[in-house]
Formats: sequence, C-alpha cells, structure tokens
Amino acid sequence: MTRDGNEWSVERSRIADVLKVIETKKEQLLLNTTSLKEDIIDLRKKFWDDVTVNFDEVDDAVETYASIKQQSELLSERERSHGHYHKNKQLLERMEKSPYFGRIDFEEEGEGEEQIYIGVSSLMDEKEEYFLVYDWRAPVSSMYYDFEPGPAHYLTPSGTVKGEIELKRQFVIENSQLAGMFNTGITIGDSLLQKVLGDRASSQMKSIVATIQKEQNAIIRNESSRLLLVQGVAGSGKTSAAMQRVAYLLYRYRKQIGADQILLFSPNQMFSSYVAAVLPELGEEPMQQSTFQEYVSKRLDSEFTLQTPFEQLEASLATKASGAGPYNQETVDFKSSVYYKEMIDHYLTQLSTNGMKFRNLKFRGEVVITAEEIKEYFYQLDPSMKMANRVDLVKDWLFSELKRIEKEEQAKDWAEEEAGLLSKEEYHQAFQQLERGHNFDEETFDDFEKEEWLLRNWVVKRRIDSLRRKVADYQFIHIRKVYGGMFHDSYSIQNQKLPKSWEIICNRTLRNLQQRYLPVEDQTPYLYLKDQLEGKKVNTSIRYVFMDEAQDYSIFQFLYIKELFPHAQFTLLGDKHQAIYSHNHGQKTILDEQVHEGKATKMELSRSYRSTKPIVDFTKCLLKDGAEIEAFNRDGQLPRVWKTERNTEAKKAIIDVVRSRQKEGHKTIAILCYSLEESKLAYELVGEELDAALIYKETQSFQEGVLILPVYLAKGIEFDGVVVYNAANPGYQFEGGHLMLYTACTRAMHELDIFIHNNCPILSGIPVELYMKKETAAL
Repeated sequence: MTRDGNEWSVERSRIADVLKVIETKKEQLLLNTTSLKEDIIDLRKKFWDDVTVNFDEVDDAVETYASIKQQSELLSERERSHGHYHKNKQLLERMEKSPYFGRIDFEEEGEGEEQIYIGVSSLMDEKEEYFLVYDWRAPVSSMYYDFEPGPAHYLTPSGTVKGEIELKRQFVIENSQLAGMFNTGITIGDSLLQKVLGDRASSQMKSIVATIQKEQNAIIRNESSRLLLVQGVAGSGKTSAAMQRVAYLLYRYRKQIGADQILLFSPNQMFSSYVAAVLPELGEEPMQQSTFQEYVSKRLDSEFTLQTPFEQLEASLATKASGAGPYNQETVDFKSSVYYKEMIDHYLTQLSTNGMKFRNLKFRGEVVITAEEIKEYFYQLDPSMKMANRVDLVKDWLFSELKRIEKEEQAKDWAEEEAGLLSKEEYHQAFQQLERGHNFDEETFDDFEKEEWLLRNWVVKRRIDSLRRKVADYQFIHIRKVYGGMFHDSYSIQNQKLPKSWEIICNRTLRNLQQRYLPVEDQTPYLYLKDQLEGKKVNTSIRYVFMDEAQDYSIFQFLYIKELFPHAQFTLLGDKHQAIYSHNHGQKTILDEQVHEGKATKMELSRSYRSTKPIVDFTKCLLKDGAEIEAFNRDGQLPRVWKTERNTEAKKAIIDVVRSRQKEGHKTIAILCYSLEESKLAYELVGEELDAALIYKETQSFQEGVLILPVYLAKGIEFDGVVVYNAANPGYQFEGGHLMLYTACTRAMHELDIFIHNNCPILSGIPVELYMKKETAAL
C-alpha cells in the first residue's frame, strides 16, 4: 500500500473536493426535481382543463385528438425528465460513497501530462468545463485495464491516441473515506483484488468495474464480432464481464440502442434475480431477461403438457444414480443435433408435394370446410413457393369462404331464433357494436325489419368470428399430425444419419404426441417445423442477445434462437466443464468454434477468481483437462472431506459444520445435492434445525442464509460456503457425473465441505495433500 504522507494527503484532499462538487450537483438536482414534480402534479390535475374536447364535426375531432396528444406528450416529457433526474441523483449518491477507483497519469504524444481518474460514471466540475472523473467505459479509461506504466494507446472515433502512462494507481474508497491506495504495474494489484475477492457473497451479483482484468476487458469492449464465444472456467468472471459488456454497449451506442433492445437468456429465474442489480448499480436501465423455456411455454403451453429441462435432467440423474444407464440418451442426442434439423428441412421439401395435414372447420357443430378441401386447395398452388407463403394463400382463401358462409347463415332460421332470444345485456352489446360499425343510426333502429336484419347479422358474425380467429391463428393446420408424419412408415427417409433405435424413437414420439406430451428434445424441433409452415416469428428490434450458461443449449436450440433474432449480435458465455444436461454428454457444445464454421470469435478465461487457491486446486482434479485452469493466489483452508456411516451421524455432522461456518461470519451457505429427490431427503434430515430454505424450482429467488438445492439450480451463483451432501452418490461416478460434482464444488468462494456416506471412487484420483480427511467424532 502506498501511504507516502504527502501523496496520501493530496489524494484525501482531492476526494474532499470531488465530494463537494457531488454535493453541489445533488442540491441542484433536488431543486430541478422538486420543480419538475410540481409541474407533473399540476399537469395531471389540469390535464382535461387544457384539452379542447369536441367530436361534433370531423375537423373538431381531429383538433381534439391533436390537443390530447400534445398535452399527453408534454406530460410524458416531464415524467421522462423526472426519471432522468432521479437516476442521476442515485448515481451521484453512489459516487458519493466511492467517487472513483483508479488513476492513470498519461502523457499524450505532443501534449502535456493529464491525471485521469476513473469511476463508475463521469463527473465534471461545477462549470461543466473539464472531467473530474471519467466513466470506466470511456475510450481513455481502457488504458487503465489494458496497459501497465509505459507506452500505451487508446482508440477514439477519430483515430488512435498514443502516449506514455507515467503512473497507475488504485484506490479503496469506502464511505467517502480513503481506505487504501496502491501503485501498480498491472491492471489490478493483487492486494486490491485479494480484498475484493475476500468479501462475503451476497444475494445479488456485484459490479466488477474496479477489478476488471485485461482479458475480461477485451470481452467487454469487443465491438466487431457478430458472434462472440466466451469459454470461461468456473469463477473466471464471465457472467460479470457479460453484465459490464451490456453496460459498455449501452454507453458506447447510447444514441442508437436502449436497454429494451438487449436480451439475456438466463439459465433460470433464480439466476435472473441474482444478476438483476448490476446494471442499475451502474446507472443503466435493466435489459430484457428471459429463459428459453419461458418462450417455449408461451408458444406451446395451450397445446401440450411440456416437460421442463429440469424434469428431463432429473429423469436422467435418477437413471444414472440407479445404474440403469442414460435416459433416452440416443433420442435426446439425435433430436438435439443439426442432423435432425436437416431431416426436418428434407421433410418440408416432401411436404411441398404431399403429406400436409389439415383440420375440418366446423360451424355450429357441423363441418363447413373439410380438411380434404383445404388440402386440395393447398396442393393446387405453385409447389415452388415457400410453404409459409402457400399457407398464407390458403388462409386468405379460407377467409373468403367464411365470408360466403356467413352470408348463407344469415338467411337461416337459427339466426332469427337466436336474435329473438338475446338477453338485455346481449341486446345492449349488439347495439353498441353496430353503432360503432356505423351500420345504422339511432333513429332507424326502431324499424322492426331493419332491427331484425341487423341483429341476425350480428348474431352470425359473433359466431363466425371465433372461427375466423382460429384461421388467423393457423389452427386449420394439424401441426401435431404433420410433425408425427416424420415417424410413420410412409415417410421416405433419404440420406439421413438415423440412430440405431430409430423404430423405438418413432413409437415413443407418436405415443407422446397422442398423449399431448412434449419432451424437451421435441420442443424446439416442433416449433421450428411450426414456424416454417406458418411463417417465422422473428423479433427485429433486438440488437444484442446474450446467452449465459451457453453450454446448456443444444445446437438445434441455438440455430433456432438465431432465426428468432435475425438482426442481433450474439455473445455466448459458458463453461464446457459444466455441461451437465443430457444433450451435451459426449457432444460438442455451441461454445465450440467448429460448430459455427469459422464465423465466430472465441475468447477464453482460464483463471479462476471466485474460489480460494486450495479449492481451485482441489476441484480442477475432478476434470480430465483441469490442469489448464489457473488459480488466483488467494489463501484459504483446504477442502474437508467428511465420512459418515449413518444418517444420524451425518445429520449431526452437517449441522455442526454449517453452524461452524456461520460462526465464522459466512452468510450464504449452500447444501448442494445431486438431485431434487436427494435435496428433499437432506431437507428432511437437517432443514428444520438449520432454518434452511429448500430451493426446489427455478422460479424461486436467490436469498441469503442456508439453502438446500440441487446442483443444477445453483449454476452461475456463488456462496460463501458449500456443503456437498453426498459425493459418493452413484450418479457422480458415471461419465458426466464428474462435471456435476465439479459444478457443485466450484460454487464455493471460501469454504468447501464434502460429505461421503460410503466409498467414493471419484475422490480416489485426487492427491490426499489437496484436502483434509475429517472424522465426525472430532466435531
């Protein structure tokens, strides 16, 4: 730590000066905000007083609309300004606690030396003439992350600026007070990083702008790659870097894009809540977040009972733990692959000439247009047209047919009878709708014949509109039968790489379709086929898509998601060592460059910061290629392996270990289990005494305290301490099980305790000097 008396005094004095400027700006914002708030309240109260309302004539109605629009826009502008001031106030309050974290003294070629202070946001002096603090995302700030003292440069829109860094300094400012100061030759000195990484875990991810490493900075500021792959080992900061990348893009392209044009696909909703605070902490609006399963459910929930990815994984884990072998592994592998997508494309080609399935259209319980008639019309159309275009022409034809049917039905007795039996409420509803449609004026509605004719029309239209909606929603196509057509003997399969158990796959798929049950491996292919027939459901407004835990997505899923967002640049982040889902076992993941045929930029993060060095050294031995993982040199206790013989012994031991960790000051402790079933057993054993929360579904939020949950729900999250409930579970010993145990152990920041209830082959390959064998009697 640099604590030269004079330099320390100078830096403390500067912090005091900066804090005065912040206080002045806060006072000015308060004045502006108060005035704006009064304006907004006044505008809301007098909104209709200042609007001219007159609908007597067309010109008057136009004037009224313009008046309302003008008043509404004025109110919206005031509300936006109020929101902007409020956001700036929050940012200033944040800067007040720690106005900046870094300084570089840079001498530009041909210019004098400038002291550049770097913080979470820019701050100018009271006259708005020069910068007291530069935003960490500004071009000049990149030198702080990328260079040590000596020659340096940074890119600007007008070109490269070269010069010399004379000094690089890091600060620890806590509650407006200078607590530490380091001169360093690298991006982040070990002393500062040790302090930050030594902090306790919290219920939400923290911003890492003060500790961004050079390799992380390259990810954050990458602007050229349309497809960026980030392979990062557990604890390498890839998710944190992704959040800062979003903040950087919003800063860099603030005039072109907004937060609503960036989408993050999270592994689950618990993870979404964990990362939700990062962008607001940096003064940015939250981006859109979703899970892929949420999208699938929105599209298919009304048609099928859908298996969730976690249910699929649970089924796989159960069979592995019992030694029964992989769950439908060949089915999952094939239907998740690019080969299956190619098979569907081939099937679509065949459908252009034969095989489409349609539904009868019924009106009042009777078939009015048969499926055969729709099929005949479809195959009369030019087969060289795209399938979706032909389907749209069929839809137009059906609309015209429904118009003809509507006219025919209006003359039938049932319409007259139903019109005569309308309730008072229905009669009033008909009157209002017909009035809006300008079908009559109030003076003529008392004419009995006119009234009867109008009501008959209204009754028929109301009935037939429900059929029109079904046609508009493409329900005249029997997608379930079309999809099932690939699995019938009549389908001609050519040049397809079919799995050995194709016949079994066919029977199982047809049975599932009949029962309206759709497993995970069928959901994306089903949607893909549906979109090829109905027209792609694309979103052209999203400009950047982030996919965290990308190794959990199948190749088919990724190709489908790419088509959903045709104008977006993609950032995929993940870790091949945590590929625990069924479709990834023995398969390439979408983090592999070969999958993208040379169209991707790949960056790797091999240094782990989350866990202490003893924990990293232990966990990397669980992997075949773990030697490539580098541990940050942060001291800590060796992991402890506890062997217990009986449940009563295990109960006491786990309770004692957790309470010991709590006494040491650890606030977030996870008891991680192989599966949901094991999590429930653990909860029954120790949950009540530890006041623990059982996390059993992905919709639950992350919270502090003692949590008991399956490993797969803990992905992407970190805890002060981790207790592995039973590393001897047979499921961990099989291929892929090592990755599960690795994922569990790497959630630990400071302390790792592993329990085994009998022999544990997976630990036999780990050098004994990397962990402590503990006896429960010692507790």
